[in-house]
This record gives sequence, C-alpha cells and structure tokens, in this order.
Amino acid sequence: MTDVTEFKWYNGTEVHKVYLSAILDLYDRRIVSFVMSERNDNPLVFKTFDKAVLENPNAHPLFHSDRGFQYTNRAFHHRIEKSGMTQSMSRVAHCIDNGPMEGFWGILKRERYYGKRFTSKQTLVQMIEYYIRYYNTQRVQRNLGVLTALKKTNAFLLHKKADSHLRSCP
Repeated sequence: MTDVTEFKWYNGTEVHKVYLSAILDLYDRRIVSFVMSERNDNPLVFKTFDKAVLENPNAHPLFHSDRGFQYTNRAFHHRIEKSGMTQSMSRVAHCIDNGPMEGFWGILKRERYYGKRFTSKQTLVQMIEYYIRYYNTQRVQRNLGVLTALKKTNAFLLHKKADSHLRSCP
C-alpha cells in the first residue's frame, strides 16, 4: 500500500514543504520503502517504488494506492507489471480503501509532528527518518500481537523456514 503526505517547515515567515512517499506492507505494517522530496511528483513515487523492488526483489504483492495522479499514469502501471505485481486502486470517493496508509500518516504526525514547529529541513527529514526506523523496529502494535513490525516479519520468516524444512524431511 502506498501514498504521499506533506510536512511543513519554516524559515522565518517562509513556509516550505517536504513530501514523504512511503510503501506499507499490510502483513506486518512495516514501512518497506520511503523517499522524501520538495516536490510531490512522479519521480518521488517512482523512486519509492524502485527502492522497494530493489530491496525486495522476490516480492510480487497486490500493490494498492489511491487514485492520485502519480499512480494512475501508464509509466507507473508499467513499473508494477514489469515487477510482477498486480495494481489495485481505491474506488472513486472511497479514501477509506487506503485507510492503513492514512493511519500510518496519522500515527507519525500525532507522535512526532503536530504541536512542533520545524525551522530547518534537515531537522524535519531527520525526525521522519528516525521515526520510521523506530516504527519498524521498536514500536509495538496491538494488531500485530503486541510485536514490532520487525519481530512480526522475523517470526513469519522463521515459521516459513521451519515449515519448508519439515516438508523436505522424508
């Protein structure tokens, strides 16, 4: 699942924006890939997708997004097909279809962004990078059985390895 959100930082009275594109794995609620940019455009989304594919070459999931311009163009659809994935999009006027991704944005912003005034891009970017590492490796989630995303993934991989070993035994 994927989406883009924006953050603001201030230089005196000037308002600047940083856009965060991320991909969330619905199995373990882990942020698989993320990229930040000063522009919300196709290259931002393409870089996020390419980074996820590079780091997870054997993954061929259903890839869900809203109907943002970045996800509805032919070039993005071609990337998905080339990677052996199936594209899925929210129904028109049904943003709840992308609820888990929106939920992550809400958690990040509630826990680290709202109520603060960032006065440098570097500080804002560092906060986001730190939070995503924290979210994936340290923040327990009730819907994962009070595990972190990383522990949920590791438990799955361990179970898969043990299951594979049992099938190969005579």
